[in-house]
Amino acid sequence: MSQHNTTGRTGEEVARNYLIKKGYRILHANWFFNHKEIDIVAQHNNVIVFVEVKTRATLAFELPQEAVTKKKMRNLVYAADAYLIQKNIDLECRFDIISVLKGEPYQILEHLEDAFKANELL
Repeated sequence: MSQHNTTGRTGEEVARNYLIKKGYRILHANWFFNHKEIDIVAQHNNVIVFVEVKTRATLAFELPQEAVTKKKMRNLVYAADAYLIQKNIDLECRFDIISVLKGEPYQILEHLEDAFKANELL
């Protein structure tokens, strides 16, 4: 596995552990639908949370969350809709972004709860 893939997977693991400590229940990691990926699907209380994790080795160019483009958001909404239909889930949902900085140890920079709304992407 290439270095950037290893960095990303480790960042996702750190994000999952962070969410678990905050009382989230992890339902799926790296869930795919039509080549669209959801990094983490979690449940917190009665809300399904779709999480995009961005991990960076350096902050020299941009904050990790700034790499979540409108196209990525649309893809996440598309996959989330398929997830809810496939799993027959009728709960409120939201979209979060977790930014992670590579290091020893990796660290959560920011957890943006409700980072964007699906209807804002039209």
